[in-house]
Amino acid sequence: MLLTYIPGFLNFSLMQTQVSGKSAILALVLVLLFFTSWELYLRHKGVTPDYDDGPELWAHFRGKVYESADKQTVFIGSSRIKYDLDIATWQNLTNTNAIQLAMVGSSPRHMLTDLANDQNFKGKLVVDVTEVLFFSKRGNPKPDEGINYYKHRTPAQRVSFILDKPIESSFAFLNEDKYSINGMLGSLHIKDRPGVYPFLDFPVGFELNMFNRQNMMSADFVADTNQHNQVKAIWGLLKGDPTPPMSGKPLDSVMQSVKADVAKIKARGGEVIFTRTPSNGFFLMAEQHMYPRPAYWDRLLKETSCKGIYYADYPAMASLQCPEFSHLTPKDAVVFTTALVSILKQDKWLSFNTAGTK
Repeated sequence: MLLTYIPGFLNFSLMQTQVSGKSAILALVLVLLFFTSWELYLRHKGVTPDYDDGPELWAHFRGKVYESADKQTVFIGSSRIKYDLDIATWQNLTNTNAIQLAMVGSSPRHMLTDLANDQNFKGKLVVDVTEVLFFSKRGNPKPDEGINYYKHRTPAQRVSFILDKPIESSFAFLNEDKYSINGMLGSLHIKDRPGVYPFLDFPVGFELNMFNRQNMMSADFVADTNQHNQVKAIWGLLKGDPTPPMSGKPLDSVMQSVKADVAKIKARGGEVIFTRTPSNGFFLMAEQHMYPRPAYWDRLLKETSCKGIYYADYPAMASLQCPEFSHLTPKDAVVFTTALVSILKQDKWLSFNTAGTK
C-alpha cells in the first residue's frame, strides 16, 4: 500500500525542487537588477567609487609603520592632514612613503600614545594639530576602534580585507557612510529634537577617501559654491558648541601626556614634529579666539621640545584658501605638500632616499 504513494511523492518533491530552483534564480535576477540600477543611478548623479575609511583600512596601514625612518614618514592628526597632504606629491619629492593614520573628527592623542607604547616604532612622526580636536575633552571612539581592531584582527579578517577592497573600489553603492541604511537614514532632513546632536550631512563629493587614506574633494564639489556653503553651515553648527576650550589642570594633564609620549618615541631614536594646517574665514577666527597660539601651540612645542610648522609662518602655505574654511582642494594640497617637503628639507628633518619607494 505504501509503495503506491512513493512515485507520487517523488514527483511532488521533484516539482518542489524545480519551483524552488526557479524562485532562487528569479530572486537572484531581481537582486542583480536592483543593484545594477542603483549603481547606474549613482554614477549618473556623479558619484564615484571610493573606500570605506573604517578600522580595517586604518589597521592595514597601522601595520606598515615599522620601515626605517629613511624610507617613510608616519602622519597622524584629524581630517585636515588627510586632505592637505598629497601623498603622491610627497612620495615623488622625497622618494619615501607616507603612512596616513589620521582620523576624521578625532584627536591624534590616542594614536600618539599607541605609537609611543609600541617599542618597535622608531621612525619619523608628523603630528597635525587642529586645536578644537587635539585639545578636546570629549573622546571620539574612532581611534580606539581602529587601535583595538589592529591589535586583535584575525587571519580571516586579514584575508577578508584583501578580498573586499578590489570589489569596494569598483562599486559606488558600497560606500557604507553614504549608502548603507544607517547612512541614508542619517542624511534625511528631519528636525532634531532639543539636545540631540545633528547628523553631519556632508555633500558626497566633499569626502572621497582613497585607498592610501587620503581624502580629497571631487572636481564637482570644488566648482560648486553651493556645496561649499553647505559644509560651512555644518561648521557653523559646530561653532555653536557651548563646551568651553580646555584650560587649567585638564590642559596641564594633556600637555604632560603628550610630552611623555613624545619622549618615549625620541628615546628609541624616533623623531616627532608638529604641524598646523591651514584654515580660513570664521573657522580660523573662532580657533584664534578660543585657542590663542601662545597658550596652546607655542606651549605644546615648548613642553615637548619639538619643532613645529605653523602654516601662517610660511608665505607659500599662508596664501592657501580652503573653499569651506577648513580643508584644501586637491590642487592646493599639492602646493601645501611641496612647501612642507621644502621646509623639512631646509631644516634637515627630512632625509631623501634616492632608492625610491616600495
